[in-house]
Amino acid sequence: MNNTKRLSAFNLSKIKHAKGFTLIELIVVILILAILAAIALPRFTNLQKDARIAKLNAARGSVAASSALVRATILARNSLTDAAACPGGGGTANNTSNVCTEAGVVAVVFGYPDVTAIGTAGLLSAAGLTTSFNPTLAELNGDGYNYTATGTVATFQIQGAVAPATCQFTYTEPTLAGASPVITPAVTTGC
Repeated sequence: MNNTKRLSAFNLSKIKHAKGFTLIELIVVILILAILAAIALPRFTNLQKDARIAKLNAARGSVAASSALVRATILARNSLTDAAACPGGGGTANNTSNVCTEAGVVAVVFGYPDVTAIGTAGLLSAAGLTTSFNPTLAELNGDGYNYTATGTVATFQIQGAVAPATCQFTYTEPTLAGASPVITPAVTTGC
């Protein structure tokens, strides 16, 4: 019993003598956190720019890949009309002015996706930038894209860019048989 009383008295004396951080220690920790924040904040801003550039390059890759796949589909089908309606909807593809994809019929011109307005199944639908086959402007904006179609040219931009006009690429559909579409390199200076 005597040993138990000594242990209890020893533990109580330790608790009474316990102390917290000193003011100097707290100031040093706050100073270190402030320095780290000053260094990390500019790097975080650069990551946002890098993310916008990556998103733009991914969209460009998707447009290029979908264009090549549509062309390959038309060549494989030898411009013969499909026997059955497209399972994704949109009717029966004739494989000359339109082609059947797994999501629906896509309009084509000279064997490549057609630059169409939002709401019409063409390049934008073939590229698959959103989860919707034929996205609305609100769906595109919700996924961070801006899209404009002017004649034969489609412009893709990334929302949130410092200067959207210099964070973009364009797709120009072919205007002659045998020609290929022109996809410009991504301009990233304003991302």
